[in-house]
Amino acid sequence: MSSIGEVICERQGSAGIVTLNRPAALNALTLGMVREMRKALDAWAGDPAVTRIVVTGAGEKAFCAGGDVRRLHDLGKAGEKAEALVFWREEYQLNTLIKRYPKPYISLIDGICMGGGVGLSLHGTYRVAGSRYLFAMPEVGIGFFPDVGGTYALPRLSHRAGMYLALTGERLRLADGVLLGLVTHAAASEAMPEIKEALSAGGPVGDILARYSIDPGAAPLQPHLPLIEECFSGDSVGEILDRLDRAAATGSEFVERTAATMRTKSPTSLRLAFEQVRRGGSLTFEEAMQLEFRMVSRIIDDHDFYEGVRAALVDKDGKPVWKPATLDAVEAEMIERHFAPLPPGDELKVI
Repeated sequence: MSSIGEVICERQGSAGIVTLNRPAALNALTLGMVREMRKALDAWAGDPAVTRIVVTGAGEKAFCAGGDVRRLHDLGKAGEKAEALVFWREEYQLNTLIKRYPKPYISLIDGICMGGGVGLSLHGTYRVAGSRYLFAMPEVGIGFFPDVGGTYALPRLSHRAGMYLALTGERLRLADGVLLGLVTHAAASEAMPEIKEALSAGGPVGDILARYSIDPGAAPLQPHLPLIEECFSGDSVGEILDRLDRAAATGSEFVERTAATMRTKSPTSLRLAFEQVRRGGSLTFEEAMQLEFRMVSRIIDDHDFYEGVRAALVDKDGKPVWKPATLDAVEAEMIERHFAPLPPGDELKVI
């Protein structure tokens, strides 16, 4: 159907196959890719010959490492914020389409799956992860927030693990992905091409995936879940840090490391992500995506987004200077502003 360089959308047997095709850029998502995926998914939804969707990433390093944040940063710095918001608007609409999709939607995830890649996979029917699986929502480290449906998905993880992931940006491997339900099936990396072929040939999707499923082994995060639940059920970011510090005083290296990690992140982003996850548990998916578009429409004017991307991706010095520099200096009114309704014509419309 489509074979533009950045993404390839084609029918193979019973499957609509989407291949994210920017391996040198870790398959980072662009507006062109979002639009081509949307076009293909809309067409396949009404095509009786296509009975399932399979999404994969080119190369061996990444499924999709996120949105093309560097370009969005550059657009904002150049005063072209409206163009940047076009990307987020259409990306969030694509995330919603995936959540609503009327046919089985299977992501074959082998390698990095972060940010925008989470939005392309987590809301689908099946997430099949290979041995190289690496998950994170690291946005608070660049002055942003865990978007692409994180508002909906993260509060629904057990043991307050969603709040933990949102506020730390911690990276998870395969066994932990299975433990938390981020992954529905674990598979050997070398089996991924065969799985795609089997899905293309037709037959019950669940049976095919079960046939290739493997035991991912012990999950490193599992013994820490009680502490995560205790600490990350605090009623503010400050309270969470206090609980982590008290637990660290008893000799827990895990919580000591967790607290230290949080203290490197943007204080504004920590406060935003906390509030986002707190609110998200009571929202529908569509309401969550609308909330995220309100947030991104304000964060594109914030200092920390540009400073975080500068430190991580432009100058790569790893030394962001956050403003405000402390949690206490982040005013409640500043946080609330990000969640306020937009003018009616600017709100996210799900299409």
